[in-house]
Amino acid sequence: MALRFENRGSDSPWIDEVWTCTSGRVTEMTSVAAVRWGLVFHEQDGKAYASITGPETRAGTAPVPEGATFLGIDFAIGTSLRALPTPDLVDGGVVLPDATRRAFWLDGVRWETPGPDDVEALVARLVRAGVVVRDPLVAEVRRGHRPEVSPRTVERRFRAAVGLTQGAVRQIERARDASTRLAAGTPVADVVNGLDFFDEPHLIRALRRFVGRTPRQLRAGAGGAISLALDQPTTS
Repeated sequence: MALRFENRGSDSPWIDEVWTCTSGRVTEMTSVAAVRWGLVFHEQDGKAYASITGPETRAGTAPVPEGATFLGIDFAIGTSLRALPTPDLVDGGVVLPDATRRAFWLDGVRWETPGPDDVEALVARLVRAGVVVRDPLVAEVRRGHRPEVSPRTVERRFRAAVGLTQGAVRQIERARDASTRLAAGTPVADVVNGLDFFDEPHLIRALRRFVGRTPRQLRAGAGGAISLALDQPTTS
C-alpha cells in the first residue's frame, strides 16, 4: 500500500473538498500543482500535527511520513485567512504550533481538531469568528459573471484572494482534470479534444509541468505515489 485517498464534496460554500489519506510504505510522493489553500491535520506515532497548505504552481516531490493518517480541508477559491494572505502561501505553507489530537492554534485562538464529519462545523466557526473570509467578486467571476469593474481590478482582486492569476488557475485545473480522465482510461485523443488542448504534445507538456506524469504513466498507474485520488481503469 502506498497512499490511499478518499475524497468527498461539501455542502458548505466555503469548502471545495474534504479528503482523508493513509500512508503506507512510501517515503515520498509527487506533489501535484493545486489552486486552493487548505488545512491539513495528520497523526504519526501518536503525535498530532496541523498545517496550512498553499497553492502550488507546478509538480514537485514531497516527503511522506510513513504510517500516518491525514485529514485535509481544501477551501473554495476566493476564500482566505484573515491573518495570512494567500499569495504568501503559494508554493509553501505554515506549520501550526502546539497541535494535539484535541486542538490546534489558528489566528491566536485554540480550536478543536476536527474529525472527517466535523469539518463543516469547524469551518462555520472559523467564518463566524472572521478567521476565514472571502472576496465575493471571485465567486462571481468563477460562476461566469462579469462584475462592473475593470478587468485589471478583477485580476488584482482575484490574485489577492487566490494567490494565482485566472490563467494559471485554468491551466492547473485543466491538467488535473486531464489526469483524472486518463487514469480512468479515457483515450488521449479524447482528452485533448474534450479539454481543448492544442494537440497531444501540448497535453504532455502541461501534465509534466503540473502533474509530473506522462499520459502513459497516468493510464498505467505508474510513477509512484501521487497527491491525487485517481481511479484506475478496470480493463486495458
